[in-house]
Amino acid sequence: MRRWLTAWMVVGMLAGMLVAAAPAVSQVDGQTLADIKAELGALSATIAALRQELVTTGASGAADAGGSALARMDAIEAALTRLTGKTEELENRINRVVDDGTLRINDLQFRLTELEGGDPAAAGDSPPLGGDSAAAPDPAAPADGSADPAPELAVNEQGDFDRAKAALDSGSFRSAADLFASFTQTYSGGSLTAEAQYFRGEALLGLGETKDAARAYLDSFSGAPSGPIAADALYKVGLSLSQLGQMQDACVTLGEVGRRFPDAAVTAEAAREMQALQCQ
Repeated sequence: MRRWLTAWMVVGMLAGMLVAAAPAVSQVDGQTLADIKAELGALSATIAALRQELVTTGASGAADAGGSALARMDAIEAALTRLTGKTEELENRINRVVDDGTLRINDLQFRLTELEGGDPAAAGDSPPLGGDSAAAPDPAAPADGSADPAPELAVNEQGDFDRAKAALDSGSFRSAADLFASFTQTYSGGSLTAEAQYFRGEALLGLGETKDAARAYLDSFSGAPSGPIAADALYKVGLSLSQLGQMQDACVTLGEVGRRFPDAAVTAEAAREMQALQCQ
């Protein structure tokens, strides 16, 4: 009887764990999905062991309750199966989005390198969108896993950015382009780098250097494809490609603006540009 009560208590605990685990399936972090799948596998093994214990127990008076416990286990196993399938579905969907986006960026970089007269074979591939999900955690991150509300800027980073932006606002496009280029090299991977690449593209466009501007916009987008300036950067890539006569690539890129950022203010401009280019 004691063994049956213990098994029943564990079943109740498992049910609670399933309820707590269900919202986590909606997260899109690759490592989190892998953790959930591992936990589901461990739960399945525990349930199988409890099922065997209930089936083989011969305790008197426990037959009806044991049958009820087995029925509850069947329901829990069905829920586990659904959760496992959902995590795999989300993982596959995320992988498809990352692969598709990375391929598109690599293709654009290849074409821009050709337009610049460079060697496309030496251009290399872009890192996967979103970075390497299997990368080791940052040792400087808080131990409790919490994230700072905003990345801390390096010394002089904001001041250097502001000086470059002031040059752009005053119409000193060459000075701004040089300052932003120096900024992106000095603070590579910083919190303002994607924005600096975007404004470098604006400065180069003001100088009439459209190919270099397109490259800067693409670097801005690929560096932070979900950042606050990503939609504008992708739109400017499409616009630059149209000015370079690459109409098919321009239409595809402008279409991506609406697909990736349906609620962005620039999406309406991308749609109007596609209409003007008579994109199919």
